[in-house]
Amino acid sequence: MFTASTGKVSTGLGYLKKAYVTFLAGNGDYVKGVVGLAKGLRKVKSAYPLVVAMLPDVPEEHREILRSQGCIVREIEPIYPPNNQVQFAMAYYVINYSKLRIWNFEEYSKMIYLDADIQVFENIDHLMDTPNGYFYAVMDCFCEKTWSHSPQYKIEYCQQCPEKVTWPAEMGSPPPLYFNAGMFVFEPSPLIYENLLQTLLVTSPTPFAEQDFLNMFFQNTYKPIPLVYNLVLAMLWRHPENVEIDKVKVVHYCAAGSKPWRYTGEEVNMDREDIKMLVEKWRDIYNDESLDLKVENPVADQQTYSRSSFIDSMAEPAISYIPAPSAA
Repeated sequence: MFTASTGKVSTGLGYLKKAYVTFLAGNGDYVKGVVGLAKGLRKVKSAYPLVVAMLPDVPEEHREILRSQGCIVREIEPIYPPNNQVQFAMAYYVINYSKLRIWNFEEYSKMIYLDADIQVFENIDHLMDTPNGYFYAVMDCFCEKTWSHSPQYKIEYCQQCPEKVTWPAEMGSPPPLYFNAGMFVFEPSPLIYENLLQTLLVTSPTPFAEQDFLNMFFQNTYKPIPLVYNLVLAMLWRHPENVEIDKVKVVHYCAAGSKPWRYTGEEVNMDREDIKMLVEKWRDIYNDESLDLKVENPVADQQTYSRSSFIDSMAEPAISYIPAPSAA
């Protein structure tokens, strides 16, 4: 039954169309991350497709690579910070406000957003069944130097171990819980989408760009979920007591030097055995040809092979486009 007021099709069981979604910009090598994510979701037998929200500057060749892996390619227009202010922790964060466009994907009743530098090692489809009306994500860590601008970092307070350093009474109420925006569960909504854009117009940019903005916007509806759904790699050396690595379902390769498709092991902490193991797990999935989308047309098969060869031959770009900010 078609509902004129919403433009959606009712199945009698509610609006059941759901999907994973990621974000891609530019002509850099992050397309490898999206390919790896698509294959990872296929390996864990996810029932839902992967939508790639991409900016117009993603070349057609990269789009074809992603289509050949079964991704739904969805072009979006960029969103820029108010007055083009760009005082961010990392210069490339300026593009990340464009992620707000995914709230306008109203054909989906619920989506799970995943950064392109994330891999899913166990099925997490069950998160699509979380109660509606909330924003679900994993709490972040304030211990890395990228947080040196924050009062939390300055007094060595972290929500991952709040008992270690108590929030001083003279500094007022403790800060609200803060999530990492590399992975979250949300419900697309034209109303929320418009509210996000209107609120952005009157909100000054902060160091972590859209991650700070989303934390502010969803402060009252945020519900933390276990860190197994978004292991930020810094947790391995900042809060090892909180990590059971054999139970982790989702890994976020956001630490400097950790991108599996360009990993050398030379950066700080990258020579750790647990990091090497996680990088190899990602590469095993990426290189597993059995996980490529199967197509019946032999010509299409040849095209898929050539596209895979193209990915492998890509040189690392001078400027890397990173789909989402990270606290690590």
